[in-house]
Amino acid sequence: MTTYLRSVFGLDGRTAVVTGGSSGIGRAMAIALGRAGARVLVIARRPEPLEEVVGELRSFGAEGHAISADLSVREAVTAVASEIIETYGPPDVLVNSAAVNRRPPLDELTEDDWDVTLAANLTAPFLLGQAFGPKMAARGWGRIINVVSQQAFRAYGNSGAYGAAKAGLVGLTRSQAEAWSARGVCVNAIAPGVVHTPLTEPVFADPATVAKHAARTMIGRNGVPDDFGACAVFLASDAAVAVTGQTLFVDGGYSAT
Repeated sequence: MTTYLRSVFGLDGRTAVVTGGSSGIGRAMAIALGRAGARVLVIARRPEPLEEVVGELRSFGAEGHAISADLSVREAVTAVASEIIETYGPPDVLVNSAAVNRRPPLDELTEDDWDVTLAANLTAPFLLGQAFGPKMAARGWGRIINVVSQQAFRAYGNSGAYGAAKAGLVGLTRSQAEAWSARGVCVNAIAPGVVHTPLTEPVFADPATVAKHAARTMIGRNGVPDDFGACAVFLASDAAVAVTGQTLFVDGGYSAT
């Protein structure tokens, strides 16, 4: 980086927490934040993929640490937040990318589907925000990035509990921005289009569905995780000092058609 670019986009000395950082969009964001200079704490359920991400971070000189937790369990979220504060101090950046993607037809959606989806996709970001947001505000600087969904804004593909949770996360983004932006904490959401990740494998197993979604974009293709790394760096950096309460659509124009 040039001196100017590093002063605007660099994250040297920052600590970033990335939930769901072991695969897909979360992994791409974690790697990008590490490349920009941040120390990255990656949270996910499975230890093996976590260690792979940490290994990749360390391969180019970034500091990375793995934390295994199931964020659909309230007690686990609380424990993780306490562990991070005690071990690493309050983070500068929080990226909420972890998600549960149960989307049966609404007629078949169970109470367990609803509870687990809301817990992982909405309650966990709320609890982590409550743990870290006030500490960021007291310090005078912080960034929260919530990964939402097209289904927060339009219904298709059995939106169900998933769409409801992501719509709630858009609202939470605005509430967090209202609460903390005046004290230096910018809070924004990123809305992907249709992105090929382990979470969306059932969708990408159908070539006709894949082609239909790609045809709706303006760039002629569906999303890939690497589309999101630099966006996370921007929203996590000093470059986004006046950007807050917004939803950034990173979808190749999908939402504009």
